[in-house]
Amino acid sequence: MPKSRIRKKADFTPPPNNRQATAIKLTNRSWVAPVMLGLFLIGLAWIVLFYVTEGELPIKSIGDWNIVVGFGFIAAGFGVSTQWK
Repeated sequence: MPKSRIRKKADFTPPPNNRQATAIKLTNRSWVAPVMLGLFLIGLAWIVLFYVTEGELPIKSIGDWNIVVGFGFIAAGFGVSTQWK
């Protein structure tokens, strides 16, 4: 029995596009790295200062919540880091 011919499909050619490609404008995010590092360092300094002064500084009235504040600064630094490209 003879084999049937295999039909070749025509290659797809997209229709001509008269519009020019729009350039993607990236915003300048040079502020991200300094802010991120600043928040990391503030959080670290807050926690270290709390431990070194045995709870007297930075804010005595909130007690052990100073650790939460320090980690809050560090978490904010991680939040800012998501904007880095």
